[in-house]
Amino acid sequence: MLHATPAIALNVGLIVLSYLIGSIPFAVVVSKLMGIQDPRTYGSGNPGATNVLRSGNKSAAALTLLGDAAKGWFAVWLVQRIGGPDGVTWNVVALSALAVFLGHLYPVFLKFRGGKGVATALGVLFAISPWLALATAATWVIIAVFFRYSSLAAVVAAIFAPLYYLFGSRLAWFAQPPLLAAITVISVLLILRHHANIGRLLKGTESRIGQKKKD
Repeated sequence: MLHATPAIALNVGLIVLSYLIGSIPFAVVVSKLMGIQDPRTYGSGNPGATNVLRSGNKSAAALTLLGDAAKGWFAVWLVQRIGGPDGVTWNVVALSALAVFLGHLYPVFLKFRGGKGVATALGVLFAISPWLALATAATWVIIAVFFRYSSLAAVVAAIFAPLYYLFGSRLAWFAQPPLLAAITVISVLLILRHHANIGRLLKGTESRIGQKKKD
């Protein structure tokens, strides 16, 4: 029992660290560094790349997208690296993946009002498997290009992500139930975060990519 205590403390610490990494608000940080308006004050008010794009600054939007994706990847990668020679259990990796995503959705640094998590979720998937991330990103791109709705692309990609993981497990990797559960929960949360967008899509009032948000 005494020997298990340090391991438990390490695991809890890694999960908390993942949440804190996820809480880093790149949309706000990038906007401030580049001298543009705080993304929480215009458009959807969402601190994410899509809303930053509404400022007209494509570079800021790209940096925000990269930062949000990188933190998702880095947190999960770091947990696996810090785990020591024996590594950490898949349960800890899965909980860390979920924690970094929740950090983006409910960041402690922004009074728990965060983004919708598309880029961060992609980063998490990339840490689990680059092929899984590529398939999910390709789905987003295809839907976005044809329909010009970021929200629709995100919802469709979220639906397919767990399916891609299951399908890919038959070809390239062995499916880990904790990771499948984490990916599924992340997908459900991402879809729920887009509930207002889904409502506007059904009404035909949703803003297209690059278009200023409709009142």
